[in-house]
Amino acid sequence: MTHPLALRMHGVALHFPARREPLRSFKEWAIARLRGRPDSGVFWALKGVDLELGQGDTLGVVGRNGAGKSTLLRLAAGIIPPSRGEVHIWGSVAPVIELSAGFDRELTGRENVLFNGSLLGMSRRQMLAKMDEIVAFAQLEEVIDAPLRTYSSGMLARLAFAVATSVRADTVLLDEVLAVGDQFFRSRCHARIAEMCAQGTTLVLVSHDLATIANLCRRAVWLDEGRIVAAGSTAEVLAAYRGSATPTQACS
Repeated sequence: MTHPLALRMHGVALHFPARREPLRSFKEWAIARLRGRPDSGVFWALKGVDLELGQGDTLGVVGRNGAGKSTLLRLAAGIIPPSRGEVHIWGSVAPVIELSAGFDRELTGRENVLFNGSLLGMSRRQMLAKMDEIVAFAQLEEVIDAPLRTYSSGMLARLAFAVATSVRADTVLLDEVLAVGDQFFRSRCHARIAEMCAQGTTLVLVSHDLATIANLCRRAVWLDEGRIVAAGSTAEVLAAYRGSATPTQACS
């Protein structure tokens, strides 16, 4: 790449412990131990992933459920370290990966804006200056001082997106957040993302909505069982992905 890197993954793999055989009682566990039979194995969520993103790149990540898409974003955000390989990211990162991440359901929406902003490296004064803009974009004027536990999933998604995109981070990581909310709000989200990308923000978007990937991302990768099956232009990768599965699978 001729422009500076925003994200680099080299030989990245991640595994979790996974039980091979369900043990229904302590007696079965004790017998298995006496016989020297292992009662757990390893599940590899990602296997040898190599990926580079330049500053200002827009990348869509597609694949069926369990392919490793959300895990890829968590590694990019620094939430979890890889079991193998290296992950490097340059500049600030704003992840919207789990709707509840970075929020306290007992605090009000307004308090959560300040709290979440601090996690993104913003001062209280900076977030207070952005408060009206964030609340207006999320369309939460009437409930912003209510506890977050009273919010619907759509309201929480609007707040999370509004906060993450208000800080103008160098890289924004989005995991299916655009699938929540009405069509009007999704259109506003698309417009904001397009504006950010035009200003040089790097975007990594995980979505089952292939049309959204096609509209917002210049490049794409297709993950399957933790491996990158295809990488390249969005049109080429989506064509390969659609051709590999039934319509139900491709949209699942």
